[in-house]
Amino acid sequence: MENVNKVALVTGGARGIGEAIVRRLIKGGFSVLIGDIDEVGAVELADELVAEGFQVKGTKLDVTDTESVKAFVDLALTEFGKIDVLANNAGITRDSLILRMKDEDWERVLNINLKGVFNCTRAVAYHMLRARSGRIVNIASVVGQIGNAGQANYSASKAGVIGLTKTCAREFASRGITVNAVAPGFIRTKMTNSLPDEIRTKLQQTIPLGFFGEPEDVAEAVYFLSSDAARYVTGHILNVDGGMAM
Repeated sequence: MENVNKVALVTGGARGIGEAIVRRLIKGGFSVLIGDIDEVGAVELADELVAEGFQVKGTKLDVTDTESVKAFVDLALTEFGKIDVLANNAGITRDSLILRMKDEDWERVLNINLKGVFNCTRAVAYHMLRARSGRIVNIASVVGQIGNAGQANYSASKAGVIGLTKTCAREFASRGITVNAVAPGFIRTKMTNSLPDEIRTKLQQTIPLGFFGEPEDVAEAVYFLSSDAARYVTGHILNVDGGMAM
């Protein structure tokens, strides 16, 4: 495995797309620190993977809290000695039309989805800049590029992640650090699986390929951007959306 002795941090890694990212990275040889607001879920997933022979640890992480983020980064350095990759995956939705959207739902989504990426990026950047190497991969969304009714807060947060990605790519490039984003479209998760068949059919009709993606599709893109194969890719937004935004 080409990435043996490399260390990745994954936020929001306890389930869904985050879990798929964790599993793909360890399969590729990375040691992984899983951070999630659900500490039990993060620890249980880590324990499962450790039992399979992988180098993984799970811990609680609140990406909106700078002290929690600092503790997360310090734990990575204590356990593994360095940080090669940061995958900023933590995020939430609180959907509503603009005229009905509550202030707290706007602020909560922006705080986790955008400020959380800023907090974690700033915390690891210092160590990557000193090492003169690193990969940062942010999970954006196709709705950050094309918008979506009922998701003003979510689409604004993900558009912000795209802008932040490009700015960080420019700031860090001279030190050998790449910063990219993956923009998923409709991915098959518990949320999409719970939608009525009629709505799911309508959503699929907006996808040129005609079907929802899987969490593993996103994880493969993250793995590529985390690997040496992407050493000359930075400031790029890789859409994993079945053609929705083309």
